[in-house]
Amino acid sequence: MAKTVHVIGAPMDYGSDRRGVDMGPSAIRYADLAAQLDAAGVDAVDTGDLLVPRAEERDPDGANAKFLDEIEDVSLRLAAEVADTLAEGAFPLVLGGDHAVAIGSLAGSARDAEIGALWLDAHGDFNTPATSPSGNVHGMPLAAALGRGEFADTEWANATGLREENVALVGLRNLDPSEREAIRESEMTAFTMSDIDERGVTSVVDEALDIVTAGTDGVHVSLDVDWLDPDEAPGVGTPVRGGATYREAHAALEAIAQRDAEEEFLRSLEVVEVNPILDESNRTADIAAELAASALGKRIL
Repeated sequence: MAKTVHVIGAPMDYGSDRRGVDMGPSAIRYADLAAQLDAAGVDAVDTGDLLVPRAEERDPDGANAKFLDEIEDVSLRLAAEVADTLAEGAFPLVLGGDHAVAIGSLAGSARDAEIGALWLDAHGDFNTPATSPSGNVHGMPLAAALGRGEFADTEWANATGLREENVALVGLRNLDPSEREAIRESEMTAFTMSDIDERGVTSVVDEALDIVTAGTDGVHVSLDVDWLDPDEAPGVGTPVRGGATYREAHAALEAIAQRDAEEEFLRSLEVVEVNPILDESNRTADIAAELAASALGKRIL
């Protein structure tokens, strides 16, 4: 029986300082997402977008964590949407928006469940308001979900069913100094692009899956398209050279799908940080749609 997937748009750009990422969900849909999911053999239901007021209409407020009140509001509503989708027996596919949407995705996926998180990203997203050099919350969602620093008593942001030892970051290549130290001191497991260069992407992803599935009820996969090299995916706000190739990205997501077919651990998925203003002929959105389909079972053969 085909998996039922609910496509949930979260057009939020409060967490970033580059406007335009709120159009990411529309760009990914325009990139034939429906056809890609159909080719993956899933039944997709598009639930539309959460209502997110434009950032230009709001005051960013705190310099150390901009738009935090607005992000709280969106996160609470997104968490409810993700949790309700799971309660209905469907699979939530969240389209961002900036990576701060992961706060809501993780909270919803971890509601009444012990989950792991596989983080495919150039960045660690492990800053707190005290350590962030920019105050942009898209660099903080993992810290928020795990209750680090100022987020320790922030119930709306904490994914209570997520533990550090069940988090694996894959493809890191750009960390702030304090963030690097925090990751080293944490119980998370981090793999850099050097690990992928040395071992190959499928070997790294397979080890990461061992970590995130151990003792959990399911796994949330968070895919930031800046994980790919900007030559492959130029439409992102924080590009970093030396990322995953197009083929490596597909191999990684296909490996996740193949193992999920055997173990049925995949619980939720998000694809974030597509910025059409910075893109070239919707290339990045095209890749985002393709990779979501690969994660859900689309294969060449």
